[in-house]
Amino acid sequence: MMLTETQIAELRTVINSRGVPAVVATRARIVLWMAEGKRRKDVAALAGVSLPTVDRWVDRYAGNGLAGLEDGSHAAPREQVPAAVRARILALTRATPPVETGLSHWSSRQLAAYLKRTEGVSVSWHYVAKLWRDNDLKPHRQGTFKLSKDPRFAEKVADIVGLYLDPPGGAVVLSIDEKTQVQALDRTQPLLPMDFGVTEQRTHDYKRHGIARLFAALDVATGQVVADCQPVRDGARFLAFLRKAVKPHAGKEIHVVLDNLSTHNTPDVQAWLAANPNVTFHFTPTGGSWLNMIEIWFGLITRQSIRRGTFTSVNALIVRIRDYVQHWNTDAKPFIWTATADEILAKVRWVQTSAKQLVNNNTR
Repeated sequence: MMLTETQIAELRTVINSRGVPAVVATRARIVLWMAEGKRRKDVAALAGVSLPTVDRWVDRYAGNGLAGLEDGSHAAPREQVPAAVRARILALTRATPPVETGLSHWSSRQLAAYLKRTEGVSVSWHYVAKLWRDNDLKPHRQGTFKLSKDPRFAEKVADIVGLYLDPPGGAVVLSIDEKTQVQALDRTQPLLPMDFGVTEQRTHDYKRHGIARLFAALDVATGQVVADCQPVRDGARFLAFLRKAVKPHAGKEIHVVLDNLSTHNTPDVQAWLAANPNVTFHFTPTGGSWLNMIEIWFGLITRQSIRRGTFTSVNALIVRIRDYVQHWNTDAKPFIWTATADEILAKVRWVQTSAKQLVNNNTR
């Protein structure tokens, strides 16, 4: 078949457009390949279709142009779901399933079945799932929360958030913590690596070869990380790591954000702070480790390096951690804190109120 330059340009636009379904783009390729003089069997092999399919889409394009490449609907128009039913589905989704169902959360099938059983409303689970997607509802997901009982919670939040949003001029802010119990896990059989069309595969069971304790310090302004692994966690090793973390910033005012672990407040640490007045500790509230920005980095190294790793020894685990830190620091970028202290405290007050209301409802 012969195509004009305009037709060729239109077909190429369809092929390269992100908004076009893949099947329609494949049909456009079939037409374009045939116009380029390729043999039918070669076009069929390239597109992964049969020879009659090649003929069908070439004929459809010849008769109707680009519109011929679209799927035509042969069914009668579907009756629209009433707005009241749509609203009922959304309302049920945003609430915990009734106690009598025994469900902890809704699935699209369970919600559709519940509506039909209790209210005589028939909708497909496909419609329920689509309605969830359209409204960004994900009832299968679950979050966590913890309310701090620290009497100085508001004061500490304001102090630490102030360091993140408006640090003192010329000062360095370090976020320090320890990730304990990092396990060196090895699979019982060799890992099957990722290949073309095949995902990485591993056995579900594993062997433990020991644990490491990861000390890490994040420079809040640059994103650079200083890390070290130790066999045990105590005040002496924390102090040794603290010296290592502040050494690159000698002569500067240094503010350290850390939690209330006992090893962070030993007599040796207190003596070192007295001898180094340029270093100031800022403790997170009890139960408020989420305020420590190094926790974000701990989450990243866990997901990107440790969790899927296989380690034949603790030394192999430590080597992997060091490689990750070196890789991170080659292109380190800081995490940007945006929430103000007032916003955080307002959200905490809302959670406290909701929790109290829930407790009161359950005790009636």
